[in-house]
Amino acid sequence: MPVESGSAAARQAKQKRKSHSLSIRRTNSTEQERSGLQRDMLEGQESKLPLSVRSNLLDLFSQIEREFENIYVENLELRREIETLNDRLAADGQVFEGADLAKGALKTKASHSTSQLSQKLKTTYKASTSKIVSSFKATTSRAVCQLVKEYVGHRDGIWDLSVTRTQPMVLGTASADHSAMLWSIETGKCLLKYMGHQGSVNSIKFHPTEQMALTASGDQTAHIWRYMVQLPTPQPVADISQTPCEEDVDFSDKDEADNEVEGPIDCPSVRVATTTLRSHQGVVIAADWLVGGKQVVTASWDRAANLYDVETSELVHSLTGHDQELTHCCTHPTQRLVVTSSRDTTFRLWDFRDPSIHSVNVFQGHTDTVTSAVFTVGDNVVSGSDDRTVKVWDLKNMRSPIATIRTDSAVNRISVSVNQKIIALPHDNRQVRLFDMSGVRLARLPRSNRQGHRRMVCCSAWCEDNTSCNLFTCGFDRQAIGWNINIPALLQEK
Repeated sequence: MPVESGSAAARQAKQKRKSHSLSIRRTNSTEQERSGLQRDMLEGQESKLPLSVRSNLLDLFSQIEREFENIYVENLELRREIETLNDRLAADGQVFEGADLAKGALKTKASHSTSQLSQKLKTTYKASTSKIVSSFKATTSRAVCQLVKEYVGHRDGIWDLSVTRTQPMVLGTASADHSAMLWSIETGKCLLKYMGHQGSVNSIKFHPTEQMALTASGDQTAHIWRYMVQLPTPQPVADISQTPCEEDVDFSDKDEADNEVEGPIDCPSVRVATTTLRSHQGVVIAADWLVGGKQVVTASWDRAANLYDVETSELVHSLTGHDQELTHCCTHPTQRLVVTSSRDTTFRLWDFRDPSIHSVNVFQGHTDTVTSAVFTVGDNVVSGSDDRTVKVWDLKNMRSPIATIRTDSAVNRISVSVNQKIIALPHDNRQVRLFDMSGVRLARLPRSNRQGHRRMVCCSAWCEDNTSCNLFTCGFDRQAIGWNINIPALLQEK
């Protein structure tokens, strides 16, 4: 009996294949007759296409239609087989919900196998996944970033910003609108406007002990100018809800120039510099005070960094060696050390601690323009680059970085907090991210269509002596922003 039933099934399958082939042949013959009729109709219709092109198109569409017909015939046969199997199962007393095997039994099998695979995956990665999720929740719940104040008044992008080291505590911004401004941190009011440059103001730094500012400009000069400001009476700060740093939604990727404020700024102005430093043959992109404030260093697109005496305004040293334009310079807070960065993918450490020996070390850790390199209070240098990385270096062993931070956008002028040792990374993609010195990401500042920067973020600066704002950022949306960052020590240790 098994043999006879098997042969009967084979004959049945053979007859089905035969009838299937006959139906296809029948379809093909019908299609040929139809295509012949359509060609005859084409000759009688008006068209700008040549007859040969129209004929080729007709052949292609006929082939597509023929394929669909074949698939349709196969589907009909499969439906018949499914109905036959369903009838047999029903006769045996195995009834499925919906009385349809295609939607019942087959779906049940698929879901059963899928659930088994899913369970294995969950079991395998349960520990690691839960660990990642729990650490992420801890970060978002503890790291709080609050936008406190916006400083609006420049008529072009802001390249750089800095905070005074002595009282009165003010914020300084350097803009492409040829001006530098001093702001009240508490009220957001402009206190003074410096208008002595003839080009874009690319950098601003304050003297460590006196009320003097150092600005670098595209007019190939650096200016030292004195300021006297009267702080206004602090106003009550608006109640701004605290925002967990990571829980932000970027609602807008479009141009938001209509929301930018260009109103006139009524504040005193200074137009004459106390000292003008000349000798560069290109744009002066950055400048900084050496420890003690008796000398300054400038970095230029002429591939050189110059060391000047403040009192005499004379050139003391010309630091050459970079192969392309310089992008930034920074001085050590307590030692006579200077670091310069360049578009040649390197940054250089200049040592002036010994008056008779001026040593230099070259570091080649990046693959694109080094946008900035800054010192920390300890023995570290942190460098950022257009290659989307930030590297932390040890001054005692600079052969390789001790930590590397990889991001999704070019990094601009970074800053490191003195007390908490947190690195603030301003990006081209309008984001600002916070990392610790080990390269662990701590937070991302909130950014939406209601708060945050709407253009490239150019610079960041910490101010931990101020209670309301301890981080400042600026960008090409013509505004600077004051933030209050609260990251507990427990989170930093993670």
